[in-house]
Amino acid sequence: MIISKQNRRLIYEQLFKEGVMVAPKEFNRPSHPDLTNVPNLEVIKAMQSLTSKGYVKTQFSWQWYYYTLTDEGLAYLREWLHLPAEIVPITHTKPARPAGRPAGYGAGREGGAYRPRGDREGYRRRDDGDKEGAGAEYRPRFGGVGRGQGAPAS
Repeated sequence: MIISKQNRRLIYEQLFKEGVMVAPKEFNRPSHPDLTNVPNLEVIKAMQSLTSKGYVKTQFSWQWYYYTLTDEGLAYLREWLHLPAEIVPITHTKPARPAGRPAGYGAGREGGAYRPRGDREGYRRRDDGDKEGAGAEYRPRFGGVGRGQGAPAS
């Protein structure tokens, strides 16, 4: 399919910026949901071309195509769009981690570990050596009909 260079550039820029792209399986849709002036069919066919070259991985689910940029595709689009190496897609950046834990987290507790308080504390087993259990004189007796035993006489 012949795709104009302007539309191909818009598709590739969107793919490079996000690192991923989705497209509904609607070949007659007049425009792509994210790219307003580009027909959906052109987006699907451009992604199909990149998939055949190994630059994009395709997943299809519930009538939607999900495209993910590979490392080879990242290098190809960087060269095609004439972008420096410092610019990377959003999906390839790591989110900034907070500087430390929140003030109230683990404060004043032994070892900083979270331990639930409340109803369950009383049920936890303590290894004091003082174990409770059945006494030595306890002998359970099962009074039902068992294997090899007949019915009780009446």
